[in-house]
Amino acid sequence: MQAGKILKQKLQNTLRFLPALRLVWQSSPSWTIARVVLLVIQGILPLLTIYLAKLIVDTVAASLNTADKAAAFGQVLFLIVLAGVVTLVTTLCTSLTELVNTAHSQQVSDYMQGILQAKSIEADLEYYENPQYYDTLQRAQQEAPYRPPQILNRLAQVGQNSISLLAMVGLLLSLHWGIALMLFVAGLPSMLVRVKYTRVLYRWQRKVTPQERQSMYLAWMLTSDQFAKEIRLFNLGSYFSQWYLRIRRQIYKESLVIFTARSLANFAAQAVAAILMFAVLAFIVNQAIQGVLKLGDLVLYYQALQRGQNDIKGLLSSVSGLYEDNLFLANLYEFLDLKPKLVEPLHPVPIPRPMQSGIVFNHVSFQYSTTTRQALKDINLIIRPGEVVALVGENGSGKTSLIKLLCRLYAPTSGSITIDGIDLGQFKIAELRQEISVIFQDYAKYHFTAQENIWLGNIDLPPHRESIIAAARRSGADDVITHLPQGYDTILGKLFERGEELSIGQWQKIALARAFLRDSQVIVLDEPTSAMDPKAEYEVFEKFRQLIKNQAAILISHRLSTVKMADRIYVMANGSIVESGTHDELMQLGATYAHLFETQAQQYR
Repeated sequence: MQAGKILKQKLQNTLRFLPALRLVWQSSPSWTIARVVLLVIQGILPLLTIYLAKLIVDTVAASLNTADKAAAFGQVLFLIVLAGVVTLVTTLCTSLTELVNTAHSQQVSDYMQGILQAKSIEADLEYYENPQYYDTLQRAQQEAPYRPPQILNRLAQVGQNSISLLAMVGLLLSLHWGIALMLFVAGLPSMLVRVKYTRVLYRWQRKVTPQERQSMYLAWMLTSDQFAKEIRLFNLGSYFSQWYLRIRRQIYKESLVIFTARSLANFAAQAVAAILMFAVLAFIVNQAIQGVLKLGDLVLYYQALQRGQNDIKGLLSSVSGLYEDNLFLANLYEFLDLKPKLVEPLHPVPIPRPMQSGIVFNHVSFQYSTTTRQALKDINLIIRPGEVVALVGENGSGKTSLIKLLCRLYAPTSGSITIDGIDLGQFKIAELRQEISVIFQDYAKYHFTAQENIWLGNIDLPPHRESIIAAARRSGADDVITHLPQGYDTILGKLFERGEELSIGQWQKIALARAFLRDSQVIVLDEPTSAMDPKAEYEVFEKFRQLIKNQAAILISHRLSTVKMADRIYVMANGSIVESGTHDELMQLGATYAHLFETQAQQYR
């Protein structure tokens, strides 16, 4: 039973390239067909070239003993014209192959990038907080663009070389059976060397992936605007550059050892093959000297020997290359086989609209898979429709983790989160997230136009300027945008031409507008005004009830002055809720919240 499972697994691994061929076909059927047809034609043309060369030599040799030289020349000229036509067709096929291969490779590369991007979107947020995920992603990105079309090429080359090799072996067998055997013996050492060092390179590449990623990260820091100011202010450029070079030198040294050993092994294999082939050539020449072979036969067998040697090398190289591709495709499938842990319900329930009783966290605990520390411990809280709830506490107290659970970016380790008594797991994930507008503290800055930056908050809406302006006015972003050179058509950020950079506070207003654009029942603002000046912050919260349009609102803020107006304030510490109540109730309690509020208030007295 166990042996059967092992055999089945080995067979699956051996045929790993078959799904890759399906991906090649799906990327572009027409270019795939054109590529295969050209490879087959190019496999047949060399046979015609060799045979025409034999006929030309035999005709010339025969004409030496004939009186009708003109007729003999006519025959040779006809054969030369045919050889020229074959050469022209070969040249045409070579040019067409270059065109087809370039176009097809681009199609496959784009198609595979699309598959990788789709899989990246499908992957849970948890994967993005795991370094092993990034190792897997990088290895997949290295293999995806070229491995599948390369498999198609190699399979076609196997067929092409096999057809040609059979013809050459047939010719050589007519001279002596040992010559065909010598062809295979001469090609085997190179194949064995390649298979061995393919395994070595595969293991080494997987081992070195973290260092490769670290060097890429250092290179990105040195060239990215995100780090440009600090690198210059703290004089970090030379330090990071030297760090990058140390990693690259180490990778270079390790790779050089492997490639040097492979080159030496290849040299030994090629030397053995050359010795065997020259021995065969000596045998063929001797046969011609002894009169067994005619001059044309000598040319034919010599070219057949050369072509056969190339075909056997090409065949064994393609077979060992398929082994290499099959091995390295594991990197691609390792990524494509990642399964989301948050699964859609088989029978989804419509989300209550409008909510009646609200959102309830019932004894919710949560722990990230990459740590043993609990991020949330036995959380109980209620968010009623139209209610403003504030979460306060020090960094790392669990506030943002709680929001991630509400948005089903993660599932609770224990306990439940419900809307009107229905567990979040019974809703379609996309529909649930449509009902929640979230702006996290590390909100995105899209280097698109101001209008597009806001519209991305709800791409289900047509990108009408009116609704976008309304959302911008609610957040205070409209005043920022109208002062830009092209208004709402101004590209934000300096990544593209004619882009305009904003201050952190202005970017935050754009992000707020994105949240206000979505017609959701819940709005979550994680440090919504942390980068705004006091005046802008006051303007936002003075009319906060009007801004949220009777939505249930969750505020996360370190500025306790901004949460005074909340209907209920939850104070979190070490993943637990330690206090809850209104501002006045918590101040009367005189515990953690009151101490924090008084500490902050002293700064303004």
